[in-house]
Amino acid sequence: MDLTYDADSERFRGELRDFILRHRDLAPKSQGVMGGRATREMLDWQKLLLERGYAARSIPRKYGGHGATPNLIEAIILGEEFARSGVSSGVSGPGVDMLVPTLLEHGSEEQKLRFVGPTLRGELSWCQGYSEPGSGSDLASLQTSGTSDGSDLIVNGQKVWTSSAHLADMMFALVRTEANTKRHVGISYVLIPMDSAGVEVHPLRTMTGASEFNQVYLSDVRVPQTNIVGQRGEGWQIAHTTLKHERQVAGNPTELEATLRSLITLMENETRNGVRAIDQSALRERLLDLQARVLSLKCHAMRLLTCDLRGESPGVAGLVVKLQACELMHQMAALALDAMGDLGILYHGSKYERAEGTWQSEYMTWIGFIIAGGTAQIQKNIIAERGLRLPREPRPEAGG
Repeated sequence: MDLTYDADSERFRGELRDFILRHRDLAPKSQGVMGGRATREMLDWQKLLLERGYAARSIPRKYGGHGATPNLIEAIILGEEFARSGVSSGVSGPGVDMLVPTLLEHGSEEQKLRFVGPTLRGELSWCQGYSEPGSGSDLASLQTSGTSDGSDLIVNGQKVWTSSAHLADMMFALVRTEANTKRHVGISYVLIPMDSAGVEVHPLRTMTGASEFNQVYLSDVRVPQTNIVGQRGEGWQIAHTTLKHERQVAGNPTELEATLRSLITLMENETRNGVRAIDQSALRERLLDLQARVLSLKCHAMRLLTCDLRGESPGVAGLVVKLQACELMHQMAALALDAMGDLGILYHGSKYERAEGTWQSEYMTWIGFIIAGGTAQIQKNIIAERGLRLPREPRPEAGG
């Protein structure tokens, strides 16, 4: 991996820094609900980023991107500079980060032209319909079904832990369309409008006090079969493409670095008995360990990006990101709470709270992400069995 910053790279960095400096007042102060509807402020900011090529840089223009040639160094510089400045890098969420790359790889031309551009611009928001009440980590056992009725698919079933379904315009969902097949066969990848008749969304309140997750009931929902991505009944591999990008999102170095910078700032300002948190040896050692791990994951992300640009499979390297990144984000939030001392237990509403209770919310949110998308225990099994080719974990005997 050649990470030399040549003159063109430094020129690009300078242009980007100048752009951020001159336009940072236009950037939204918060990303808002991930996967939810973008604010007017975010839509305007995303439009500006797309025009300048600082978002969707290498996605073809005909699909709504900037159309630049994929460039590893430029991708790294974009992440570094947005993280350094603390300025929003644009619209994010399951649509932009997971569905768009899946459609670019597997979607029909009509699907790409119809969905990619509005998603990149933040005009179309998405949620992910994978997990079901009895099919979480064992996703292949899903029961949501789809049967043909002329040119439509009639979908019935239930999805759960569906992030931002109460705000989304569309859902990309896994639906079993072929009966009497093996578990991993007969599943289709379907794009479902959330305003369709028969779609019911019921929010689930979490320990953060918010309702980011939902149960979604699908009762005789009619979906055009043109909304099936790839071939009918062959959605399992397409689903894995989405999961690959979901793991990469969890290990996004821009978010990791931005969180680390916020943590350092907090520790430089919080004091106990007149001593800054960052000057207390036990807390400082934890910070240094986390800083090293953030740098390690950043380098790892470069490795994965290199594989992606070359069209190569990263192998076991791609399997460790989600596990490591989620635990790292949770541990950074835990250190922030400890650095605040007694104030770390405060939440919304107290005059002594820090950062509007963001660290407390992050601490609880990342516990959820350690479970979401396959628990840490499942992730370790996948790494061991698929990545390292170790023997499969023994299955309990039926009735045992």
